[in-house]
Amino acid sequence: MNIALIAHDKKKTDMVNFTLAYSTILKNHTLYATGTTGEKINEATGLPIQRFESGPLGGDQQIGAKIATNEIDLVIFFRDPLTAQPHEPDISALMRLCDVYQIPLVTNLGGAEVMIRALDAGFFEWRNLQS
Repeated sequence: MNIALIAHDKKKTDMVNFTLAYSTILKNHTLYATGTTGEKINEATGLPIQRFESGPLGGDQQIGAKIATNEIDLVIFFRDPLTAQPHEPDISALMRLCDVYQIPLVTNLGGAEVMIRALDAGFFEWRNLQS
C-alpha cells in the first residue's frame, strides 16, 4: 500500500514515535511524506520515504494530487487542532480529496494505531477490489 504520513510541527515527535513503534509494518509499504516530517521519519527509522515539499510550501497539495490519481491508499495526518495553520485551505482540500476518493484518513495517534493494526491484519483488501 501507498501510505502518506503528515504531521504538524507540534505533532512531529508523535509521528516519529509512531513510525518507530510500527516500523516493522511500515517497512512493507511505500511511504510518502511532507518535507520535514519525512526527513525526521527517515533519520529516526531508516525507512525509505518519498518526500514532498513541506505542507505550507505545497506538500499537502502534492499528496492531494497523488490521491486524485489513485496513488495513495491511506493518509495518516497528525494534526494539531490547537494551533492555527497558515495553510488551512490546503489541509481542508486534502481532507476533502480523501472523502471524494474514499481514502482512509486518520488524524490522531489513536486512529493511526487502529489503522496500522488493521493494515497488518489484512483488512484493506477492499482497496484492491476497487481497481
